[in-house]
Amino acid sequence: MIFKLNKPKSTPEGARKRVLTIPLLPLRDIVIFPHMVVPLFIGRERSILALENAMSQDSYVLLCTQKDAKKDEPAEADIYRFGTIGHVLQLLRLPDGTVKALIEGKRRGEIRQYLSNPSFYLIEAEEVSEPYEYTAEVEALIRTTITAFEQYIKLNKKIPQEVLQAISSLGDPGRLADNVAAHLAIKIEEKQPLLELINPVKRLEKILTLMQREIEVLQIEGRIKNRVKKQMEKTQKEYYLNEQMRAIQKEMGEKDDFKNELLDLEKKIKKKRMSAEAMNKVRHEFKKLKLMSPMSAEATVVRNYIDWLLSLPWSERSKDKLDIVEAERILHEDHYGLEKPKERILEHLAVQTLVKKMKGPILCLVGPPGVGKTSLAKSVARAMNRNFIRLSLGGVRDEAEIRGHRRTYIGAMPGKIIQSLRKAKTNNPVFCLDEVDKMSTDFRGDPSAALLEVLDPEQNFSFNDHYLDVDYDLSEIMFITTANNLYSIPLPLQDRMEIIRLPGYTEVEKLQIAQQFLITKQRQANGLTADNIDFSENSVLNIIRLYTREAGVRNLEREIASICRKIAREVAREGLDHKARITSQTVSKYLGVPKFRFGRTEEKDEIGLTTGLAWTEFGGELLLTEVVILPGRGKLTITGKLGEVMQESAQAALSYVRSRAEDLGLPKDFYRRIDIHIHVPEGAIPKDGPSAGITIATSIVSALTKIPVHRDVAMTGEITLRGRVLPIGGLKEKIIAAHRGQIKTVLIPKDNEKDIKDIPSRIVKAVELIPVEHMDEVLKKALATDNPDDIFKGLHPQVIITPEPTFLPATEGGPGEQEIMAH
Repeated sequence: MIFKLNKPKSTPEGARKRVLTIPLLPLRDIVIFPHMVVPLFIGRERSILALENAMSQDSYVLLCTQKDAKKDEPAEADIYRFGTIGHVLQLLRLPDGTVKALIEGKRRGEIRQYLSNPSFYLIEAEEVSEPYEYTAEVEALIRTTITAFEQYIKLNKKIPQEVLQAISSLGDPGRLADNVAAHLAIKIEEKQPLLELINPVKRLEKILTLMQREIEVLQIEGRIKNRVKKQMEKTQKEYYLNEQMRAIQKEMGEKDDFKNELLDLEKKIKKKRMSAEAMNKVRHEFKKLKLMSPMSAEATVVRNYIDWLLSLPWSERSKDKLDIVEAERILHEDHYGLEKPKERILEHLAVQTLVKKMKGPILCLVGPPGVGKTSLAKSVARAMNRNFIRLSLGGVRDEAEIRGHRRTYIGAMPGKIIQSLRKAKTNNPVFCLDEVDKMSTDFRGDPSAALLEVLDPEQNFSFNDHYLDVDYDLSEIMFITTANNLYSIPLPLQDRMEIIRLPGYTEVEKLQIAQQFLITKQRQANGLTADNIDFSENSVLNIIRLYTREAGVRNLEREIASICRKIAREVAREGLDHKARITSQTVSKYLGVPKFRFGRTEEKDEIGLTTGLAWTEFGGELLLTEVVILPGRGKLTITGKLGEVMQESAQAALSYVRSRAEDLGLPKDFYRRIDIHIHVPEGAIPKDGPSAGITIATSIVSALTKIPVHRDVAMTGEITLRGRVLPIGGLKEKIIAAHRGQIKTVLIPKDNEKDIKDIPSRIVKAVELIPVEHMDEVLKKALATDNPDDIFKGLHPQVIITPEPTFLPATEGGPGEQEIMAH
């Protein structure tokens, strides 16, 4: 296109500005530029009065845009101060009360001040001059803008061609910019700055930038429309041809869909490698399916059954990685400690390198929550290069969840074992059966009994699921089960598994786990870097000692995560360069008051207070036992929510003390004049188990003889009537708890000496373990006296209470008539 421009004269910068007193017309959703003739529909009464005033006096009106179009009565702050001074050409009142006005924009104007007027907005407006200098660069800018506008009109069909002809003849940059801006489909927030831009050349440059952006958007829209149109045409064509093909096949009497499905199914059956029994079964079912109507319900059942048989990994195996060194590296990389489970897994890999086919072992990891049982199973899968699947058995009550439902039931499905293998897609995964101790039994069967076949290496090569009704070989699967305790697992099921105990972590192990794994994990989870947060060793020890009391590290991780979240908040507030150093002094700032007192030992040796050791499914615990002697009639009171076993231990302990009364310097009938109250604190927590006998006996002897018990001595063991100390279970967990509670000496049954080798060497060095065979040895070690041999010579003061005349008479009869009250 050839441009013929009327070169205007340059506008001088020092032009005189004129001030007008004219009405103000607020506009909604439109910005009017100079040199535009625009029809407006006016509905607000104040605006109509402003137009009528301007029309009657042949005057001007200032057209300014509202900042918020929803406001009917805008205030001064709601109206832009820059607008266009316009001349009202025509007013026409419509039947509905609104007014149609034809207004021509003349020049830019700015509000100087609002004048007082009750009927409409009256203002003083100052005309704005637009100085510029016409140069060759300006002429090039004008030509470029006109060319771009021509391209814009071609893409935007809403603008008529006559507009291009009118704009092409403009040679003034300001007028060209205003006319183009009026036709651009941009937002009010972009048009208003154009109106306020005084320099015509800069305004034209801004217009050109916006127009090029709009051209690019319109081009993209056009490409999208063309692509969608082609896709729609292709889809419609394919649909039409497919419908024609179906119609032809229908006329020829062919059931195309069902027939094609049968052909595909037959190909899959030929390609699938499975056992001979399963292949015969699937072929038999396929013959039945071919004779059935595709619309029958039975055909759907048969089809689903065939699909299940074909989807199982009968012969698909993952290749084992039999590199012992690499496997050991992976296990150590993922977990700190847990030497015994790691050793057993590496033994299995070593045997597999020497034996072509071996029966998969069934390992049972038993330990408190948070010690890493499930994550260890994942690491085993990674070390062996096998797929990993996990099945939670918590709350499973229905046998069919293990063995599956028979196909005669509506909605029948295989059991969880077969379903998990379908997901695993290999026949030799690492299969983690989580929470095997949480299964229950009801009228629907016993799922633990159904697991016997799954977890028995002598039977699971021919596991029979009720739904499949064919034998499936589970012998190549490495089963790993997890449990918090053994007593709730039936003995026949325990017999099928190799028990590996994970007793919990020592303080040093927790420190290493936190530094090597937990801090890094939580730092990444909360969007922090190593520069943002740094934990000192003492701060981690403070968290372990004062804010957690557990065998595992789950709560430790929660407390570290809590600190990381608080630091993340500081980083978000103060910037990415914020650094925080967590020390033992600042831990309480983030975690609050310590939840626990580090060390459960008393400040001084107490009479009648002995520290015992207990095993729970959450790990070992210190168990304080208190005994007080009161005036009474021989009543034995036991409180602290003790179970039947511990109540019997208390009675046996008292009988032992009575049998040694003479040696202890007590009258033979001392029990008739006193009441003995045995209490184990934390009464809301049920306590039971055969390991508190010597603890209770020690407390009773201490209370009767007034000899204190060493505060840094703990003990565990059951007692017989003759004072013999019987062995107990869970020794490792109990000794770890004693070490955690700063106990220096622990008395253990002589028969438990063999279990000392399972306790970490650093704990054995820190805690003195004294094996005892008889209660007499326990008293000599536990009671704080200068000469332990004097305990059985009756040389100590006794707490026997001589009854006053006001007391009730002593109960007649033998020991069998003694009163016992348990709470």
